[in-house]
Amino acid sequence: MGTVVVIGKTADWRGFLILVVLGSMPSPKSRAMRFYYGHPRNRFWPVMAEIFKDESCMPAGPNDIDGTGDSRNKGILSGMDSAERRTAALVERRRRFALRHHIALWDVIASCDIVGASDASIRNAKPNDIASIIARSRITHVFATGAKASQLYRRLCQPHLETLGYGPEELPMTQLPSTSPANARTGLPQLVDAYRSIKTTIEHSGKEE
Repeated sequence: MGTVVVIGKTADWRGFLILVVLGSMPSPKSRAMRFYYGHPRNRFWPVMAEIFKDESCMPAGPNDIDGTGDSRNKGILSGMDSAERRTAALVERRRRFALRHHIALWDVIASCDIVGASDASIRNAKPNDIASIIARSRITHVFATGAKASQLYRRLCQPHLETLGYGPEELPMTQLPSTSPANARTGLPQLVDAYRSIKTTIEHSGKEE
C-alpha cells in the first residue's frame, strides 16, 4: 500500500494524528481488503477495541446489513454483494476509529519481494516516505508492530529522519509484539498489556477525546 489510507478521506489530517503504528508490509489478505490488519486471525483490531473500549472497529453481526448497524443504509452500497458491503463498511469504520483516536497506520516498506505474509522472506525492501508524514503532522511517537518492522524502521527510515532533526529523543520509537497469528507465543492478554502504551502516549499528548 503506497498511501496512508487511514487519513485518505480527511481534508486536513494534521491535527488528528498523534502517533503512527508501523507494520512491515501488508499481508495478502490486507492488500486484498485495501486496509491494514485484515487477516481475520490477526489480533490488532481486537487489541485496539479492548484498550480504547471501542468496539466499532470489529466485524458486524450477521444481521447488520452494511456494517453500521442501520439497515436503512442498505442501498448505499447496492452495487456490491453482501460480503463486499460488509468488508467496505468495516474498512470505513476502521478508518474512522483510527482518526477518532488520533492514530495513523502505515508500513515501513513501500515495495519489496515477499512470499505470502512472511516477514522473514522480505527482500529488496524500499521504504515509504515516513519523513514527509512526520514533518506535516503532529506525530510525536512511532510504534512498530513486531521485530521486523522495528528492524526495518531503524535501518531504512531512522537515518533519514535524523538528518531532518527527528532523532530518537525527538521522535521515540517503541517496538511492540506482533499481533500476527504467527506470533502464537504472545497471547491476547499480553498483547493488550503491551499495546496500552499507545493509549497512554495519546493521553499524555492531551488529544484523546
